[in-house]
Formats: sequence, structure tokens, C-alpha cells
Amino acid sequence: MSWLVLVLVGCGSDCVELPDSCDPLYEPTFDNVFTNTLQPTCGFEGGACHSADGAQGGLVFEEIEESYDLVMERVLEGDPACSLLIQRVDAEDAADGMPPGDPLSEEERCAIRTWIEDGAQR
Repeated sequence: MSWLVLVLVGCGSDCVELPDSCDPLYEPTFDNVFTNTLQPTCGFEGGACHSADGAQGGLVFEEIEESYDLVMERVLEGDPACSLLIQRVDAEDAADGMPPGDPLSEEERCAIRTWIEDGAQR
């Protein structure tokens, strides 16, 4: 893994504290994370931050295969606490959090964290 990728996914003091246990909203697979959270919440057509029109941070959540590759640039497999994706969806500061103004439910964040903890497989 290159140094650049490590900077993107996070490490060291950027790690966040996570609960010891949680109850995921759905089975924590990437297909479910994409279908139930990323695509409808972050990539819905017509103005979402990660739609083709928004493309914030270079992320577009419209196609599952492309989305997986992009998400994996922001994930440390097996380490949700130090993954940039989790740092953003679990951010306490509203300016850094995603989605802005309407945070994901604890159960949705749990599904994403559990998927990463289990190895972030496709």
C-alpha cells in the first residue's frame, strides 16, 4: 500500500473511538451498505453530494463496482476506527460529518463499521 493511500484512509491520531458493540440496521455486506445507505443517501440522482452532478471528493455512488473501488481508497480493512469513511460518518463536528446536516442513524453507521471490521470484502 502506498503512502498516499495511507493518508487517504487515515491512521494514527485520526482514529476515532467507536462503541464496543452495536446493532447493524442490515446485514453488513458492501452490497447492502451501497444499496441501503450510500446510493440512496449520498448518491441519489439530482443533487446529492456524491451523485454524478455533485461528485464531492471525487466520489460518485451510482454504480456499485466503481463505488466499491472508491470506498476502498478510504477504508483500512479490519480497522474501522482508523478508516476515513468512518471518521467522516461518525464525525462529531457537523462541518466534517457526512451526510451534512442529516447524520446516518447509529444502526446504519454500525453496519458500515461492522462491514469494515469484517474485512471490507466485496
